[in-house]
Amino acid sequence: MRPVYMVAGGITKFKKANPEKDFRYMVKEAFDYAMSDIPKLDLEQIDATVASYFSDHFTRQLMAGIMVQDYLGLVPKMSKRIEGGGATGGLCFQTAWETIASGRAEVCVAYGFETMSHVNTWKGNEFIAHASDTNFDYPVGGFYTGYYALMARRHMYEFGTTERQLAMVSVKNHRNAIYNPYAQFPAELTVEDVLKSEMVADPLKRLDICVMSDGAAVAILASEEMAYKLTDKPVKITGVGTGTDTMRLADRPSGKVPLLPHEKEDDYKNLKYPGVHSFRGGRMAALQAYKMAGITNPLKELDFIELHDAYTSSEIQTYEDLGLCRYGEGGKFVESGYADLDGKVPVNPSGGLLACGHPVGATGLMQAVFAFWQLQGTIGKHFGNDKLQIKNAKRGLIHSHAGTGTYITVTILERGF
Repeated sequence: MRPVYMVAGGITKFKKANPEKDFRYMVKEAFDYAMSDIPKLDLEQIDATVASYFSDHFTRQLMAGIMVQDYLGLVPKMSKRIEGGGATGGLCFQTAWETIASGRAEVCVAYGFETMSHVNTWKGNEFIAHASDTNFDYPVGGFYTGYYALMARRHMYEFGTTERQLAMVSVKNHRNAIYNPYAQFPAELTVEDVLKSEMVADPLKRLDICVMSDGAAVAILASEEMAYKLTDKPVKITGVGTGTDTMRLADRPSGKVPLLPHEKEDDYKNLKYPGVHSFRGGRMAALQAYKMAGITNPLKELDFIELHDAYTSSEIQTYEDLGLCRYGEGGKFVESGYADLDGKVPVNPSGGLLACGHPVGATGLMQAVFAFWQLQGTIGKHFGNDKLQIKNAKRGLIHSHAGTGTYITVTILERGF
């Protein structure tokens, strides 16, 4: 298995609607931006691509990936389309990594997009609900905010998590996004603003939930030999993990918590796991990625994290899955300020999905691009300000999540220079 590096990234501004640009144009915009950052790379040197988009319904076009491939001028090079719900972008990034690591390619472009504004919000929620079990859950009103509300209530019941703690996640992430020009929903909020926003599914309110978006993102990966020819600031991908779980929450069995190196069985002797309060697939993905990257205590060894915060509650749940704190302590973790920009490990310094938006196929790649710029130390260059630059960041984590934890990816990136 060969070392793999990220050498460039590009992203469009995420918007509620972008009617003047179709999906091909948006990807081309992000692709051209990435290519401009590594002028030594030309189209002939690109060996492969991976396309990432969640739903053909939003695009109203089957095989949209090959249309992007053509528009970028990359036909007849090899390509494939990846789809895995909300984790589509993260799976795409890892597939591009596999393409290089296996030796099939020297340079691989991962591109992702979604055009969710092509349908009304209610119809978009219906399409997303099709990523639940359409034989059992969907016919009885299974939509995702309802699932996450159920999980949030269980987290509160089991661990004493509060609505104020959920609101603190929203305040933090929207505040960070004020300095991110690519974000759809930057805002200076208070906890009271979040608590008073419209109730969607108790306890989740409008400001606890990410928004639908149009947007695209591109990550360019290369072998070690090519990476150092293309840039003097490559970022190495040192850990990769992927976990899964059953589609239906009711089908998930109980068992022991898979322990991370810094945990012990006594920490969880009375915990029913995973219940509906935790993501077993997230813990599995973290275990794999940490082992590969040699991480034994993520709170001490990671400089920042970009994680999938489709809901404020899921960010709190994911703190625990990633081992930033013990299961049950996620609410206290955010309340302590540990996840703040100046905290022990900043979480979602970009603003996350809550503030940046969630054009599903692009989201995991958005995280990769922002993590790449953080590790290069080039946030100031790409954002026009350095307010969100993590000082001397050397190692970061990106986390992509689908369904109620059906696919989850964790990827570790480290400064390679």
